[in-house]
Amino acid sequence: MEKWECIACGYVYDPAKGDPDNGVEPGTAFEDLPADWVCPECGADKDQFEKLS
Repeated sequence: MEKWECIACGYVYDPAKGDPDNGVEPGTAFEDLPADWVCPECGADKDQFEKLS
Protein backbone atom coordinates (compact mmCIF):
# COMPACT_ATOMS: atom_id res chain seq x y z
CA MET A 1 0.00 0.00 0.00
CA GLU A 2 1.19 3.47 -0.85
CA LYS A 3 1.95 6.22 1.63
CA TRP A 4 0.49 9.71 1.21
CA GLU A 5 1.96 13.01 2.41
CA CYS A 6 0.08 16.11 3.52
CA ILE A 7 1.39 18.99 1.40
CA ALA A 8 0.34 21.46 4.10
CA CYS A 9 2.37 20.04 7.02
CA GLY A 10 4.36 16.99 5.87
CA TYR A 11 2.39 14.37 7.84
CA VAL A 12 2.65 10.97 6.13
CA TYR A 13 -0.37 8.66 6.17
CA ASP A 14 0.91 5.08 6.32
CA PRO A 15 -1.85 2.54 5.54
CA ALA A 16 0.02 -0.12 7.52
CA LYS A 17 -0.43 1.99 10.66
CA GLY A 18 -3.78 3.61 9.86
CA ASP A 19 -4.93 6.44 12.12
CA PRO A 20 -6.22 4.62 15.21
CA ASP A 21 -6.60 7.86 17.20
CA ASN A 22 -9.27 8.87 14.67
CA GLY A 23 -10.95 5.50 14.19
CA VAL A 24 -8.99 4.32 11.13
CA GLU A 25 -7.84 0.72 11.46
CA PRO A 26 -4.36 -0.39 10.35
CA GLY A 27 -4.49 -1.73 6.79
CA THR A 28 -6.88 0.98 5.55
CA ALA A 29 -5.83 2.27 2.12
CA PHE A 30 -5.83 6.04 1.64
CA GLU A 31 -8.57 5.68 -0.98
CA ASP A 32 -10.74 3.91 1.61
CA LEU A 33 -10.51 6.65 4.25
CA PRO A 34 -13.85 8.30 5.06
CA ALA A 35 -14.65 11.37 2.93
CA ASP A 36 -14.60 13.57 6.04
CA TRP A 37 -11.20 12.31 7.26
CA VAL A 38 -8.66 15.12 7.74
CA CYS A 39 -4.95 15.26 8.48
CA PRO A 40 -4.50 14.47 12.18
CA GLU A 41 -1.64 16.98 12.42
CA CYS A 42 -3.07 20.11 10.73
CA GLY A 43 -6.69 19.34 9.77
CA ALA A 44 -6.15 19.55 5.99
CA ASP A 45 -8.66 17.75 3.75
CA LYS A 46 -7.79 14.57 1.83
CA ASP A 47 -7.29 16.59 -1.37
CA GLN A 48 -4.24 18.18 0.28
CA PHE A 49 -2.36 14.86 0.17
CA GLU A 50 0.01 13.61 -2.53
CA LYS A 51 1.04 10.02 -3.14
CA LEU A 52 4.67 9.33 -2.27
CA SER A 53 6.63 7.62 -5.01
